[in-house]
Parts: sequence; structure tokens; C-alpha cells
Amino acid sequence: MPERIGFVSTRFAGLDGVSLESAKWAQVLWDHEHISFWYAGRLDRAPDISMCVPEAHFAHPEIEWINRHIWGRTARDRLVSRRVRDLSDYLKDTLYEFVEFFDVSVLIIENAVTIPMNVPLGIAITEFINETHMPAIAHHHDFYWERQRFMVHAAHDYLEMAFPPRMPNLQHAIINLAAQEDLSWRKGVPSIYVPNVLDFENPPPPIDSYAQDVRSEIGLEKDDILILQPTRVVPRKGIEYAIQLVEMLGDPRYKLVVSHETGDEGYEYHNILTELAHAAGVDIRFITTRIGEVRQLDSQGKKIYTLWDLYPHADLITYPSLYEGFGNAFLEAIYFKIPVLINRYAIFGRDIEPKGFRLPVMDGYLTRKTVEEVRRLMEDEPYRREIMNYNYDIAMRFYSFSVLRRSIRTLITNITGLEHL
Repeated sequence: MPERIGFVSTRFAGLDGVSLESAKWAQVLWDHEHISFWYAGRLDRAPDISMCVPEAHFAHPEIEWINRHIWGRTARDRLVSRRVRDLSDYLKDTLYEFVEFFDVSVLIIENAVTIPMNVPLGIAITEFINETHMPAIAHHHDFYWERQRFMVHAAHDYLEMAFPPRMPNLQHAIINLAAQEDLSWRKGVPSIYVPNVLDFENPPPPIDSYAQDVRSEIGLEKDDILILQPTRVVPRKGIEYAIQLVEMLGDPRYKLVVSHETGDEGYEYHNILTELAHAAGVDIRFITTRIGEVRQLDSQGKKIYTLWDLYPHADLITYPSLYEGFGNAFLEAIYFKIPVLINRYAIFGRDIEPKGFRLPVMDGYLTRKTVEEVRRLMEDEPYRREIMNYNYDIAMRFYSFSVLRRSIRTLITNITGLEHL
């Protein structure tokens, strides 16, 4: 019998990892006739299958006030505790309404009991599951102990209770093996490793008429070579190494294009990158105003493209991140059969690299050998095609929807006792 799945998070909107991966889970569930419904503080899902509760979003003014009073402090005022309690009670009531209105039979909690961006929501979810004994899966993307900003706090009781909670009817799914070990050590609960995936069984469609003019629209000439950095502009993305790579390649046709906006850590890093590129003679272009979540026209009538409109035009992907919880941009490069330069961040080195991918890898610094491997992939078409096809086959085995399908089957069977997929 198909289940009615309720996805719960702070937001399901945009291109963040939680929104993207939850949509993939829903697609796999839909393929097997399970119906998905959505609860969050910000949503881009269809209104007839979703419930938007503004207080569930981490940017709601009430949540921002609470966060200012519990993070970076070692003591909590009684008023803060009262407001956390009142808001968690309200959010719990809305969860009851959501489940009743859509007749939800299984909950999938997406990162909302993982990283404490919205403490009242995490408490509300924990109490709701305890009170209803509803079968639930907690899909964890990044834990609070992985983020420096949550190290000093006045929320020990909340973190122990709800981030994540320990309950017999709650199954835990994690996206990397280090998180699996940490969760077991810190919370004493088992989990299932479910890596992020893409639909490798169905290759991307060819460039359509809307996206044909991407290169000219972002100011590239016919002979220019597009090196794409498909990330936000934040220090952990290591974009200075992409600049160094282009400098070492030493060809004025190489243009470094950065797709996403400056993050919530200020503009200082953006300014530093601009100065580094100027000093190195590297043509760097920040095109965030031309990239959006959906295709549309801006106020001047110019096209807004999606990231997936941009990928097929790229000649190389740079992904020199210092840290990633998984690394979706890596999988997307493999999916579009584009060469990708990787910095050996911890999760890549432990979880992904042993699968056998062949690609240029740097280990905290660029060597001449790595740069020459990049150059060969760019200039030797038969070699490039051989490597890209090989990597695609590896990804098909380990990061396809069939892998996700098996994992979800196990999770749902564990909490319901029934074989569904």
C-alpha cells in the first residue's frame, strides 16, 4: 500500500542541498506511487500539496531573535526559554494540522533536527514524533558540531533533546561516513549511509533554444574557454585556487566564471578574489545576476538562466573546496561529462575517491603535474571523452537513483515493517 509521505524542514526552495536532495527522494518515492507533501517556512512546491508556516523558516524575525540570544553566549535568559517554549508549542500544533490535513503516514525530516537553525522547530518535531509514535526518517545533511558558529551556546538541553533526538521509531540517514561515526559516538544511534545522487540512468537533455546563447550573454567570445566555478562566494570554496589554475594555464582565452552569489559571510572574500585575479591577469566574471532558481526575465528583459543551463557550456569545472558535507557540484560535473578539478577535501578523500574516479586532484595546493593533467583534459578530445565516459559509469554504479531507491526501501521497511519499493 502506498504511503503518504510528509517532508518537513525549514525551507524547500531554491538550490540548496536540502531542497535538491529532498526533491530527488520525492521523485523516487513517486515512481513507486508514494505521495509526498511538504511542510516548511519557505516553499516553492505546489500549494495544493504543501503547508507554509513562516515561523518554521530560520530567517523569521522571531527565530532570528532567539538565535541572537542562544548562540555565542553561555547563559540563557528566562524570557528566551519562554519564547522557545511558546513557539515550539505553536509549531507542534501546525505539524498536527499538516499531518491531519494531508493524512500523512510517514515523516521525512530534512535537516531540521540536524543543524539548529530553528531550535523551536526541532523541539516541535521531536515532541510530535514522541507523542504520535509516527514512523519517521531524519535525513541529516550537516550537524551542529561540524559548524564553528554553534560551538559556544546556551542551548545544551535543546541540542541534547532534539539535534538529533533518540527515538525507536526514528531512522537516521546520513550523507557521509564521518557523520555516521560522529552520530554513533555522540548520540549512540545507528544510521544508514545514503549519499547524494543524480539520475545517471537518464543523461541530461541537449541544449535547448533558450540556453543556446548563454556564452554570448555572459560576454564570452566564440574562442573563449569557459572555466566554471559553480558555487557561492564563501572562503571554504577555495576559489583562490581556481584563479591560480587559470594563471598557471597561461592562456588569455581561459575565462573564470563564478555562478552564485556572495554568501552570508560578507563581501570581503569577494573583494579579495577580485584583487587576486587582477594581480594574476585572470579574467574572472561573477554572473550571479544572470543565474536563478528558474528561467525568467529580469527587470531589463535579460534572460535569467539556471545553473543547469550553464553546465553544458562549460569546458572545465573547478571545485577546490576546503570542506564539503558531500559535494553536489562534483556529481553534476560527472553527470554533464565535464572535466573537474577537485581539492581533496576530507569527505571526497574518504567517501568518493576510493570509488575509482579518474580526475585531476590537488591536495591543498596546485602542482605543475595537476595543471598539466587539466590541460590535457582540455586539449586532447579523445582522452577527455574516454575519461568522462569512465567516470560516468562509476557514478552510475555508486550515485544513481537506483542506489537511493535501495536505501529508501530499507529505511521505510525498518520503520513500517512493510516492503514498499
